[in-house]
Amino acid sequence: MKIYTKTGDKGETSLYGGTRVSKAAARVESYGTLDELNAFIGLAKAEISDEKVSSQLQKIQFDLFTVGSEATTPTDKMFLANGKSRLDLLISEEEIMELERWMDDLDAELEPLQFFILPSGGKAAASVHVCRTVCRRAERAMVYLNETEEVRPELIKYLNRLSDYLFILARYISKISGEKEDYWNPSARAK
Repeated sequence: MKIYTKTGDKGETSLYGGTRVSKAAARVESYGTLDELNAFIGLAKAEISDEKVSSQLQKIQFDLFTVGSEATTPTDKMFLANGKSRLDLLISEEEIMELERWMDDLDAELEPLQFFILPSGGKAAASVHVCRTVCRRAERAMVYLNETEEVRPELIKYLNRLSDYLFILARYISKISGEKEDYWNPSARAK
């Protein structure tokens, strides 16, 4: 099977169900940003040796494919006549609560936050900070998509929680790596 199809040469792509849309469409931007986030998580994961964290990141990558599959599916093609989803998997409150449990576990090992943190803390932590910012962009893209086509609220909620998880994870990685976090403290401006 050839990877290239030439069907996108004029700036269009197919969504799940065959609908052709512009590659600049909100839906395409949404799942494209999810794909970018997934790639950055893979890059960050390559920098992290902690098995618990690597396992969590692998699960998140799987879940992002689940979110992406829904993002590629137009609302009118999402459900069958009997109300059952066309997709095998959907993000649910279970995955959102899983992120919350992971955050609580990681946060219990951290010092209380007193200042804003500059994206830093060593190469692995800084990579996770990049993931966090891309996750926020993916969330904004999903919110924008929701303004024109309804998306299930669990998708936006999952991405919001994931960015929180990534923030705490970056702090945790800094700690276990013995790297210093840099703070934005206006009263102690860097010189």
